[in-house]
Amino acid sequence: MSRIGKSPIKLASGVTVTVSPSNEVTVKGPKGELKKNIDREMKIEVKDGVLTVIRPTEQIRHKALHGLYRALLANMVQGVTEGFKKQLELVGVGYKAANNGQLLDLALGYSHNIVFEIPKELKVATLTEKGQNPKIMLEGIDNQLLGQVAAKIRGLRKPEPYKGKGVRYSDEVVRKKAGKSAGK
Repeated sequence: MSRIGKSPIKLASGVTVTVSPSNEVTVKGPKGELKKNIDREMKIEVKDGVLTVIRPTEQIRHKALHGLYRALLANMVQGVTEGFKKQLELVGVGYKAANNGQLLDLALGYSHNIVFEIPKELKVATLTEKGQNPKIMLEGIDNQLLGQVAAKIRGLRKPEPYKGKGVRYSDEVVRKKAGKSAGK
């Protein structure tokens, strides 16, 4: 049995889970609503505030999907109850971030500023304090979308290994390399 797949998901109060005949799972909670299509062969059971994923056979494909769908459903339940947050940090002289609604304006050392549009499902905030690196805070209920947007922003200027300049996650550790050593 999959260790992840067999563990049940406890539903908090105020969270409802409905499964349509076409295996579309809808999770509603205080923060919003998420939908996900599940493989037709997998079975979803909701009893006494506990959500479980059941696989039909011991095939390798079913074993793989068992843990995957359990993790995705757990993320959906956590998203509609607590939500997810990611924080990015801009490290470098002259690097700036500002937001105007859902538009993120980034100065990352290129000749022009980069204007990045954040999806409406996510909330964005920027923070610039004197003596601190500029920060970008992203919030949302969809973990997959949040991670994808954060990765795209990070990809605009990845941290380089010599000085550590670039866009990084606030909890990311960048390993630095030694520079050239002048030898005779």
